[in-house]
Amino acid sequence: MKTAKLLAALALLTQTSPVLAWGKIGHRVTCAIADHYLSHAARHQVRHILGVETLAEASNWPDFMRASTAEFWQKSAGPWHYVTVPDGKTYAEVGPPPEGDALTALKRFSAELRDPATPRAEKQLALRFMVHIIGDVHQPLHVGNGTDHGGNDVKLTFFNTPTNLHAVWDSGIIDQEQLSYSEYAAWLTPRITRHKLRLWWTADPEKWIAESQALRAGAYPKGTAISYDYVFVNKAIVEQRLEQAGVRVAAYLNQLFAAPTKRRASLLRRG
Repeated sequence: MKTAKLLAALALLTQTSPVLAWGKIGHRVTCAIADHYLSHAARHQVRHILGVETLAEASNWPDFMRASTAEFWQKSAGPWHYVTVPDGKTYAEVGPPPEGDALTALKRFSAELRDPATPRAEKQLALRFMVHIIGDVHQPLHVGNGTDHGGNDVKLTFFNTPTNLHAVWDSGIIDQEQLSYSEYAAWLTPRITRHKLRLWWTADPEKWIAESQALRAGAYPKGTAISYDYVFVNKAIVEQRLEQAGVRVAAYLNQLFAAPTKRRASLLRRG
């Protein structure tokens, strides 16, 4: 009974929350998966920048910092958690808004991490935000259609608890499993076959965005009361996006931290 009341209270809090992304478990799952596929060079750089902090630990920091009163977090960083691509358009066609978005932020942080002159504290911020962003854009509702704040405006009940569609995809379906992030990652990682790894291995954010956009319409339910049937249809999609996000975190970091000649060879090999 206490657990049910706690879950209901948490769900109610999400009704007015801003657009986030995968909940804490989802972001940690993606980075725990990514850790299996980091190159030696990428692993060395991550350890040099973060110290004992793991990627899984770092992955939720940008959401935590949204409560900071600093101008950077209140006025600059908010739009960097998502992109907007209306139906029938591609990201290349619409591009980023003046305030930027997840893709422009990813490019900014990539440049900062490549620059030897960037102070370590700024590299820590960049790396934490980078892995978070990669997770973000794999959540289909973080590629918004521009009409409903990524599903936050779509009010519904999930197993009779009032919430919104975005929150269901952030954490509702994931939390149904009642697993820790390490347990969930241990379940999902063995499912990533060599074939899937080759198929999914891309460091091109526009490809990730296009995938989420293609899945977005299917996330919208026909009614406003969803439960077992909705989870049955969408659980496999959620888990695949977590798996793909983990693979892409590794692909992006491996490319980012590769030596220049190896980086060019990697780009030619994987396209």
